[in-house]
This record gives sequence, structure tokens and C-alpha cells, in this order.
Amino acid sequence: MKDSDIDLSDLPEVTPEMFARAVVRRGLKEIKSSKVQLTVRLDRDVLDWYRSRGRGYQTQINALLRAFMEASRTPTGR
Repeated sequence: MKDSDIDLSDLPEVTPEMFARAVVRRGLKEIKSSKVQLTVRLDRDVLDWYRSRGRGYQTQINALLRAFMEASRTPTGR
């Protein structure tokens, strides 16, 4: 079966609110890429929440941003 043969018409579109409640699973294959150090401003409560989850909070933030980026891409590759 090809992807184009799958009927997804009965599946709801993922909204930003649904995405915000998503869980990033540990153990996913990490994409090898060069990382860049930068300064980013986050709301204090957002940073505190991620830090409260323990080690790897920066990796979790990166994984969530990557998932959002990939979900937001259009079929034209943008």
C-alpha cells in the first residue's frame, strides 16, 4: 500500500493546542547535526517547568522545536 492510498479524511487536524500537550518520547533516534549555542528568551515558568523535569531539559526543548518544525513543513519543503 502506498501512502497516497491511505484515507486520512476521518482524522482530525492537529491544532496548536493539541501539539502543545504532546509528549516528546525519550529514546527516539537523535538526528546528527551540528548544534549552535545561542541566547533565547523564555518565560520563567516555561524554563522552570522544563528544568523541573531533570537532566536533558535542553534536549527536550530542542526535540519539541524539531517536532513542531517538521509538523509545520508544507509539501513544497518549506
